[in-house]
This record gives sequence, C-alpha cells and structure tokens, in this order.
Amino acid sequence: MRRVIYPGSFDPITNGHLDVINRAATLFDEVVVAVAFNDQKQGLFSAEERVSLLQEASGTKPNIRIARFDGLLMDFARREQATAVVRGLRAVSDFEFEFQMALMNRKLEPQIETIFLMPAEKYTYLSSRIVKEIARLGGDVSSFVPVSVAKALREKFATSNG
Repeated sequence: MRRVIYPGSFDPITNGHLDVINRAATLFDEVVVAVAFNDQKQGLFSAEERVSLLQEASGTKPNIRIARFDGLLMDFARREQATAVVRGLRAVSDFEFEFQMALMNRKLEPQIETIFLMPAEKYTYLSSRIVKEIARLGGDVSSFVPVSVAKALREKFATSNG
C-alpha cells in the first residue's frame, strides 16, 4: 500500500488544503492528514477542533484518514508505514523553507520521499493566517474555507470579541 502523510497545523483548514488532499488521494492508496499538535504553541483551534473540522471537510472518502501527531514527523511517518510525505507549495516563497525541511527529513529517514504538490491556481494566495485575519476583522471567508470552518471561525471570533 502506498501511504502518504500530509502534515500541517490546519489552523484552520482552507480550500487550498482540501485541494492538495484530494490531489494526493488520486495518487496514493491512502492519505493520512496529520494534524500537528504542539503544546508549546497556542493555535486558534484546539487539536481536537482541527481534527473534527478536517473530518467534516474531507467527507467520507475511504482513502483519506485524519490523525493527530506530535513530535518528529519522520517518527510518525515510520509508525504509519508511509512511503512519502506530501507538502503543498503555493508560491516560490514557500519553496526555500519546504526544501530545507525535505532535506532534513531525508537525513532523518532516507526511505521516505517528500512530494510537492501545487494547489489549483485559484488557491495559491490562500493561507490559514490570512483567513484567520479576515475572519477576525469580520470579513466573509466563505469562499476560502469549507462551510463548517467558516461557521467555526464566526463562532470563535464572536466569543473572543465579545
């Protein structure tokens, strides 16, 4: 079985993330969307909320599984018996960081390849950070994220704003 890991914080998941997940699902037998949990970083959504939003957004596709992980990605990939890690590249500005990470991961685990996928052109400008900022300022993010995520963002910022 060809299993790939798609890691990220997904805080929150965007339509660009979903596009990469769906592209990977056509190339691999199983895509494990790995939600990174780091208790040293405070995200907008908890790890449990991010997993739940991803499960809802990815639907019932049989070859997509959502999992939570902490620690080294390569340790998680080994435990999952993955053959590759997929990373999304939106723009040239993403490449330098992703390239360094891919080389380091290859040093840690030479048997696991890193595959770069580009989202559809219409999603190249999207990032979770930008989506959160628009939502925080009361903007409409419904064309950038799944319906459930737009709702969760409205609720999150309604309670934090008061």
